[in-house]
Amino acid sequence: MAPRKNAAAANVSPAAVPPSSAAPSHTTTSAASQPTKPSNKPTSSKPASGSNLRSAQNAQDILLGVWNNYVEHTPQRVKLIDTFMAFLVVVGVLQFVYCVLAGNYPFNAFLSGFSATVGQFVLTASLRIQTNPENKVDFEGLSHERAFADFVFGSLILHFFCVNFIN
Repeated sequence: MAPRKNAAAANVSPAAVPPSSAAPSHTTTSAASQPTKPSNKPTSSKPASGSNLRSAQNAQDILLGVWNNYVEHTPQRVKLIDTFMAFLVVVGVLQFVYCVLAGNYPFNAFLSGFSATVGQFVLTASLRIQTNPENKVDFEGLSHERAFADFVFGSLILHFFCVNFIN
């Protein structure tokens, strides 16, 4: 059932409504109808060298802060997993570069090796998420040993398929 209108509000004349609240529900404007404002910005296309230096220092400070926070607050177990993930990224890049430079004659071998690298990275990322102390609330019923056993089981299945794909 629709709400009832107040009798006093229903008999209000249009003249009694202030112009600011009587705006139409839909208006269109064009760029030509908008007044232009003179800008005080210089028209030079080159940015000031001081701002580039400042932004480079800010970016460097941000990266240094992130690195220091990571080193101070990340547990050793998570750092070890992160190192293994970085190793997997390097191996994947090397495999791809080798395929581009030397050719991919046994293409199934390249696919198998690259798939093993990517799959192992995904499994390791899953292990990192499950064993990270900051995610303890999300994985209350899962022990670290169970997460590692799942990781090992998934790795065995992954490598079994990759070895069979090579032939």
